[in-house]
Amino acid sequence: MSRRRLAILALTVILVIANTAGAAGAASGATAKTSYLDVVDDVMCVVCHEALNVAQSPEAFQEREYIRQEIAQGKTRKQIENDLVQQYGPAVLARPPANGVNVLVYIVPPVVVILGIVIIAIFIPRWRRRAREADASAPEAGATLDAADAKRLNEDLGRFA
Repeated sequence: MSRRRLAILALTVILVIANTAGAAGAASGATAKTSYLDVVDDVMCVVCHEALNVAQSPEAFQEREYIRQEIAQGKTRKQIENDLVQQYGPAVLARPPANGVNVLVYIVPPVVVILGIVIIAIFIPRWRRRAREADASAPEAGATLDAADAKRLNEDLGRFA
């Protein structure tokens, strides 16, 4: 197999694994009980614009109490986040929603990393091959010296030794 096909195969395997891991994580998150800390870690205080788990404003205390009440009612994490968005607006979410232009926030970084890996996998062997070819085609250091230059070099080296 050529290096290009191997790189494409590796990229495909990475994307399939990443997609499977994301789907498995989403499926397990839907069945698990909602945790207060999980919700608070992904929510912002709308007044002080800090993560809700560290914010100390009166509004932050109200948001935390609202989340505790929602959990006590048995709501899921997604339902709680939706209720918070209805109550406080979309600025309450620490992560942008994955729709519209915001999808780029989730797609571009992994694509850039994968593209960088592919570029490195393709170009490093080429650079190394060129360096080896340049070394092989370079004349030997001793072969280019004539007798007069070799004598002068030995005399100069003898002075420093």
